[in-house]
Amino acid sequence: MTVPSSALPELTPAQRTEVELVARGKQEKSRTLRDLAQPETPEAAHALLLRLGLWDEARTPYADRLGATLQPVTLEVPDFPEEERLDLTHLDSYAIDDEGNRDPDDAVGIEALGGGLTRLWVHVADVAALAPAGSPLDEEARSRGATLYLPDRTIGMLPDALVERTGLGLTEITPALSISLDLDAEGNAEAVDVQLTRVRVTRLTYTQAQERLEAGEEPFVTLARLARASRILREAEGALSIDLPEVRVKADAEGATVTPLPKPEMRAVVQECMTLAGWAAAIYADDHGLPLPFATQDAPTRDVQGETLGAHWARRKTLARTRFQPAPGPHHGMGLDLYAQATSPMRRYLDLVVHQQLRAHLTGAEPLSGKAVAARVAQAQMNADTTRQAERLSRKHHTLRFVAAQPEREWDAVVVERRGPQATLLIPDLALDLPLSTPVPVGTALKVRLTDVHLPALTVRARVVGG
Repeated sequence: MTVPSSALPELTPAQRTEVELVARGKQEKSRTLRDLAQPETPEAAHALLLRLGLWDEARTPYADRLGATLQPVTLEVPDFPEEERLDLTHLDSYAIDDEGNRDPDDAVGIEALGGGLTRLWVHVADVAALAPAGSPLDEEARSRGATLYLPDRTIGMLPDALVERTGLGLTEITPALSISLDLDAEGNAEAVDVQLTRVRVTRLTYTQAQERLEAGEEPFVTLARLARASRILREAEGALSIDLPEVRVKADAEGATVTPLPKPEMRAVVQECMTLAGWAAAIYADDHGLPLPFATQDAPTRDVQGETLGAHWARRKTLARTRFQPAPGPHHGMGLDLYAQATSPMRRYLDLVVHQQLRAHLTGAEPLSGKAVAARVAQAQMNADTTRQAERLSRKHHTLRFVAAQPEREWDAVVVERRGPQATLLIPDLALDLPLSTPVPVGTALKVRLTDVHLPALTVRARVVGG
């Protein structure tokens, strides 16, 4: 039963608090909701608060419901220790990311070695120098699991002051943990290494880097050549190509925007360099007997051919979830015999553990045992899962705000899956999928209008237009 707005009484402060606690997932029962013949659910409480004007549409309760931490980290950040580092400031290095990125934690560069070899350098912010295992900063990062990226704000896994101190390109010269691979023209690695370094980094957007690539500038041409060769090698080992739409969702009190992310070649080049860095870090750790949170993935459940949206959608569904374990194993989705995520230590806790272990080896300190690494994996992954779910629900909420603000707009959509009479529709410009009852086959392009947006339930209906 839905109570008409005109019949809703004004809530007392105590009643409002009670309903808000239910909406935030902090309380299960509510006499106020029962008296109004409303379900005692977070969604019903949210809907009531919207109808009464006590919450506005910009309010998202999902992180709160899931228990994700919304307070910034305010712990003190130490200075870098005095230690020997390899000076690489004579080499050009580039931190390439989306426009507006505020935590540049990786950069790429090349060094010609002669004999047909090129050294690929992937420099990573040396976060573990300031947040060693067991420190207050390490424990706080572990309790969060990952940085929380919401459309209206970002809650760091580590203090902003640490990002400012370690971010690559934020100061003229930055300490880094650098991973190198000596690659031949076909992308084969002759050697890998990990070193503590000092680097000089220039920050670029993907668009700026793409312009330099198209102008034929070095090192961008060489980076692109090496990335293409590496990708071919990985695909020969079974790496899967999954190319689905991606968007950036931004929001504030005034409204929300959803912007499709362009995919210039330099985005794929940087991604390939980061993949190579993770592979090299895993090889280095395995060679030196270092337990890491190695990332592994089972082989796909079936082979899906084709490059349509439907094929990419189906291919993604063949992949099992990545598992993290203290011993190496194959990552079939990447076509690698071993792999570790190593390039985002200020944003993902398990990347920080990788750095802590590598640093321990490089500085002669005692690394964590495999048992200690496994315990960190269990705790951090549970907390990171909460963070990722809060991000996903919040992005959908603000995407639906964006949709509701333009009810007459027609959207291009593609049927990417069928199960009986029910189809799954994908709207590329929103990276939004939703159900639709239609007899048309997978791959059919449709024009739809989106109606009946219900923010508390995160639902929307698609209605086919034309045709």
